[in-house]
Amino acid sequence: MQTIDTVVVGADEQQPAARSWNPVGRILFRFGFLYFGLFCVFYPQPLWAFLGPLAHWLPDDWFRTWLDMSTPLVKWVGHTFFGVDVVLHDSGSGDQRILWMLVFTILLVAVLGTVVWSVLDRARPDYRRLSAWFLLFIRLCLAGQMLGYGFAKLIPNQMPQPALSTLFTLYGDFAPMGVLWNQVGVSPVYESLLGAAEVTGGLLLLLPRTQLAGVLLSLVSMAQVWILNMTFDVPVKLLSFHLMLLCLVLLAPELPRLTAVLTGRAAGPAATPQPFRSRRAIRIAAAAQVLLAVWMSAGDLWQGWRGWHDYGPGSAKSELYGVWSVADFTRDGQSVPPLLTDETRWRRLIFEVPKVAAVQGMDDEMTVVGTRFDTGAHRLVLRAPQATTDLAEFTYEQPTSKRLVLTGRLNGHQVTIAFDQVDLDSLPIRQSRGLHLIQENANWGKIMDY
Repeated sequence: MQTIDTVVVGADEQQPAARSWNPVGRILFRFGFLYFGLFCVFYPQPLWAFLGPLAHWLPDDWFRTWLDMSTPLVKWVGHTFFGVDVVLHDSGSGDQRILWMLVFTILLVAVLGTVVWSVLDRARPDYRRLSAWFLLFIRLCLAGQMLGYGFAKLIPNQMPQPALSTLFTLYGDFAPMGVLWNQVGVSPVYESLLGAAEVTGGLLLLLPRTQLAGVLLSLVSMAQVWILNMTFDVPVKLLSFHLMLLCLVLLAPELPRLTAVLTGRAAGPAATPQPFRSRRAIRIAAAAQVLLAVWMSAGDLWQGWRGWHDYGPGSAKSELYGVWSVADFTRDGQSVPPLLTDETRWRRLIFEVPKVAAVQGMDDEMTVVGTRFDTGAHRLVLRAPQATTDLAEFTYEQPTSKRLVLTGRLNGHQVTIAFDQVDLDSLPIRQSRGLHLIQENANWGKIMDY
């Protein structure tokens, strides 16, 4: 016989307790609790959002340090089941073999744990109380990730505007991820709007009364991100897929209500179990989540501000910032014509960030070089990556702000190279076209480069 227990689920709402869970539901909960709980704890990212501004003082190798806790077991699983030795590379990729092996290890532990748990606890009728705390935990973890990635776009740092060297790189030389990054970076407003949607989803997740709206918005955002990661080969597939799964887990209790709404029936009260029963506890929990939203947002804003000034539009620029096109190239007193077959003649020299430049040859290939300036002596030294000796050493002068002349030695030859600065505003991609609601000519041929 069913027993009805009335529990407080909101400030002014009451909901009768549901029936005992069926065996399949209890097994699925045990597995989900173990798998997603372990993922949020051991995958080196979700928990760090709770540090807020304190994350600024994390060591540079925090990712490796956190992963070290599970590395011995992960390595054993990789060697035993797949015959591979996994290591963490400092590449920034979230799809490394060791992370896939970490997830597989979590899957194994969750499966085995579910079997043991189901045998030892088979008489329990439900896990309402535990599920309430579990859903709260993963909701907070998901909110932290939504806020982190959202602010990285709201302050358009994640996909920066195309670099100067990018503007003169052949489109066919880009990998799919480069195409995506530059396509979004061309429009900071679009990127900020994407970020605003993710930030809004994160903030809505942190309030009990708006959590369903936050889950739905986060699900749409994460589904788009995961599809882009899969189709443009962005190395964050593993995390984005799991964030999407977290959205689905949070959405599961509300599926009957959503189905009712979509079929024109009354939705009824919220179905997601709540860990707090009294009105006072609910108010305190709501206030704590608001403070958590402020705390996490403050940390993400601080990181965004640092990024804006460290590598974004507010970062330091090279002493000779700009794109310089070769107007005259003289080697050992002889003028060198601009032949596309000449592998030694330069076409452009590009300065953007300090200590780095890009040399573009006549074949359009870009070579990144290190730079060392002595502005007092007007001296410039270039060194190729991994090289132990200097590639070139010049003195430079600027007869006008748009003219640059380098004189010195390059590849063992005495050279004089005169440059004209490229007007970046003359490039169509850099021009501010504004919004044209009325356009008589779409000019598709020019757009598609026909």
